[in-house]
Amino acid sequence: MKLLTELYLNQASNLPKTGRHILAQFDENTVVVYQAYRPVIGHFAAEHGYFGGEFSLNRMSWIKPNFLWMMYRSEWGTKPGQEVILAVWLRRSAFDEILASAVHSNFVPAVYGSKKEWQQSLKNSAVRLQWDPDHHPSGAKLERRAIQLGLRGSVLASYARDWIVNIEDISEFVHQQHQYLGGDLIQLLTPSETVYPVIDSEVSPRLGLSISQQYKNN
Repeated sequence: MKLLTELYLNQASNLPKTGRHILAQFDENTVVVYQAYRPVIGHFAAEHGYFGGEFSLNRMSWIKPNFLWMMYRSEWGTKPGQEVILAVWLRRSAFDEILASAVHSNFVPAVYGSKKEWQQSLKNSAVRLQWDPDHHPSGAKLERRAIQLGLRGSVLASYARDWIVNIEDISEFVHQQHQYLGGDLIQLLTPSETVYPVIDSEVSPRLGLSISQQYKNN
């Protein structure tokens, strides 16, 4: 498996406990995001390295850079229709482009000024932004917030075909780790994630990132 992992307890001790942060596995060129699909879509993507077959470009598709948010959403790959967990290596430049285009799912006065302006931005944007509670491996809510990004239209088309560097089916890894959820979590491995730096001085505050986001990992 190409995905880098580490003991969850070690990683958790080094992550922010509160605030809005983009947690992700990344390097100079790529960022890993997660998605969960039914087998016919997930297996096609893992085999071909892009989304096709029964994958629909006519509906919004959500990506999550935070592994444990994906585990909460898919119930560790046991939820019907989300059995195949994919790790998708996305070009970092494309991920930054997605962040720069994102419009909040809810009205944020400090960003949009008026509801009318926000509604128009939401209508025109191909990227939707949501901040949700991050989750402990058990599913319990944390004070920290996690980001998920909904893609549609031209952005989704570019994501599905042009921006992906690699796709890996990590379902087996997910099922292996699921058995360690009980007790003290000493054996639990999760993908290595740190705070993703958003350098753009306009994008960072518009996303609503916590202040530490602007300098950590720079």
